[in-house]
Amino acid sequence: MIFLNEALGKKQPGQRMLLGIDGLSGAGKTTLVQGLVTELEERGIETAVLHIDDLITDRSTRYGSGQSEWYEHYRLQWDVAGIAENVFLAWKRGDRQLKLGVYDYAKDMVQRQTLKVPQDGLLIVEGVYLQRKEWRDFFDYLLYIDCPRDIRFERITRRGGQDLHDPARIELYKRRYWAAEDHYVLTERPRERADFVCELSE
Repeated sequence: MIFLNEALGKKQPGQRMLLGIDGLSGAGKTTLVQGLVTELEERGIETAVLHIDDLITDRSTRYGSGQSEWYEHYRLQWDVAGIAENVFLAWKRGDRQLKLGVYDYAKDMVQRQTLKVPQDGLLIVEGVYLQRKEWRDFFDYLLYIDCPRDIRFERITRRGGQDLHDPARIELYKRRYWAAEDHYVLTERPRERADFVCELSE
């Protein structure tokens, strides 16, 4: 992985590093992180991984707010300020444990958990919208996976066992998810601001 050598080149001995793997839904972030962790383990670098999608809010917070559906997804699905405080600021000040609000899908509730993180290794944060203005300056290195929407939608749909051509599902994505993605790309320009861009077309 070319970008990994570049990222580690910025890491000083004894220094911890926050590495972001950004990309829109279905871009292939999780698969990339799995390979990344394996390589880091082989190099003897202590690593922890945090998935932003584990930190979403309960359904009553992110649905039925009266706001546009794309706004609910982009602004209400995560406690943006809380994550900045409890994850990114805590990491920067050297905390060994991060206090997380982890969403339980079965119970539709957020539960408090802690994540032990390395003192001088890497914390990899993987998820969508990582380069929103409230978060991006915390990262030491950011990779953005750029993948066409039609490929991403097919991956997500097949993963969930859904009909790729279901009109209702397509309309939902247009209103809620794709509109939010368009807002993010337009306002935050993640491709231009990332340290490295990985282009995936299949």
